[in-house]
Amino acid sequence: MRIIRLVLGVLIITQGIIAADWVVTGMGALLSLLSLLNLGCCGASGCATGNFRSNKPTEEISFEEVK
Repeated sequence: MRIIRLVLGVLIITQGIIAADWVVTGMGALLSLLSLLNLGCCGASGCATGNFRSNKPTEEISFEEVK
């Protein structure tokens, strides 16, 4: 996935330079930088949640059937 983002970033930078559009060039540079540093939601556990544990014992739950 990182290789694909890096290749796309370089292609976007190239297209931005050819078209003299510096906003597009900056977006390509940002995409390339994110892939080089392995940042973003899809890498380096960017979307991981914390592992919270409680010391409280769990109680048994009783259910009552309703007809």
